[in-house]
Amino acid sequence: MPTVSLQDHPFRIRPGDTVDLNTLPTKDETLFRIKKDEGEEIMKDFAKEIDELQTRIYAENKQRILVIFQAMDTGGKDGAIRSVFDKMDPQGIRVASFKRPSAAELAHDYLWRVHQQVPQNGEVVIFNRSHYEDILAVRVRGIFPEARWSKRYEHILHFEQMLADEGTTIIKFFLNISRDEQKKRLQARLDDTEKLWKFNPGDLDDRALWPQFMEAYSDVFSKTSSESAPWYVVPADDKWQRDLIVADILIKTLKALDMKYPSVEFDPKAITIE
Repeated sequence: MPTVSLQDHPFRIRPGDTVDLNTLPTKDETLFRIKKDEGEEIMKDFAKEIDELQTRIYAENKQRILVIFQAMDTGGKDGAIRSVFDKMDPQGIRVASFKRPSAAELAHDYLWRVHQQVPQNGEVVIFNRSHYEDILAVRVRGIFPEARWSKRYEHILHFEQMLADEGTTIIKFFLNISRDEQKKRLQARLDDTEKLWKFNPGDLDDRALWPQFMEAYSDVFSKTSSESAPWYVVPADDKWQRDLIVADILIKTLKALDMKYPSVEFDPKAITIE
């Protein structure tokens, strides 16, 4: 089991770091030097621990947890969410997906739709993609000029700091896959009739822009990883290693909140149930 702290975590981007995503690993076994079957057993224990921690979040009704996932297409956001958060009580968890903005959303500022989805007390909210698309996609696809999207780094830093100041714990994950691994996963969707629905020919347009996305993500990590809302760039070519790393970071983050079950105003020993 890894004993590395969050502050010393090898996949954490520290404020002020200059990031080149092309140099960061998409495969890594330094944290979990184990075989896949051992990892699957550890993941079962992690799932139980995450379930218990989420029960505390819900019972205490004070903490707000926001978990953000970003990745290239086929990067494994859906898979990681299913695997890591599977045992959480549906009453206290919610997934928000940010796809192409609606007409109503486009009529407001780009953070309007995001702010409506942030967690309330006692809730865990997972963003499957996020407000970072309003830098990444618009930059790489040339939707807006640089004079517009370049201001959004600072907007987002202030937005996330406001959330943190008001009691939201923020964890941001980028699931880092290689271009070769993406090719394998896209081909697997084409080859499997039960996965064809997942394939979007438009994904190939973004694949052709891989270098531009790597540059855009590198700037996002360099400019928006903060002490209160850190980025973790998780090697994701191996799905089971990816899930262990994400779960371990989540557990350590939640444990640091030192949550307590609420006290009651009665003596349970004085109560007799007939």
